[in-house]
Amino acid sequence: MKENELATYSIDLSVSIVEFYKWLVDRKKEFVMSKQILRSGTSVGANIHEAQYAVSKADFISKMQIALKEVSETEYWIIVLERTGFFDDSFNFLKSKCISIKKMLIATLNTMKKNI
Repeated sequence: MKENELATYSIDLSVSIVEFYKWLVDRKKEFVMSKQILRSGTSVGANIHEAQYAVSKADFISKMQIALKEVSETEYWIIVLERTGFFDDSFNFLKSKCISIKKMLIATLNTMKKNI
């Protein structure tokens, strides 16, 4: 089922973001943007998981749209961290994880909206 795949990807993203956060704090001594990406990156999965228990289609769509906004914000912080020298190529996989989740969220939202 696509939602389960999406949930699994979102957990993987959250775990990777936590590891990236630890690296930013421990190695780069970056304490402001690291908290921002930690918040947005882990919020993606939280909203996807919350959507699984939505009380209505509208509630489901709302949670998934919030997840889409959060993954877009996470991409933003990756770009800013990269351009300011707080990024390492060993974390490039975060970009592709975000893109994959964004595509799945858009597809899910488009399908749900067509079915309303």
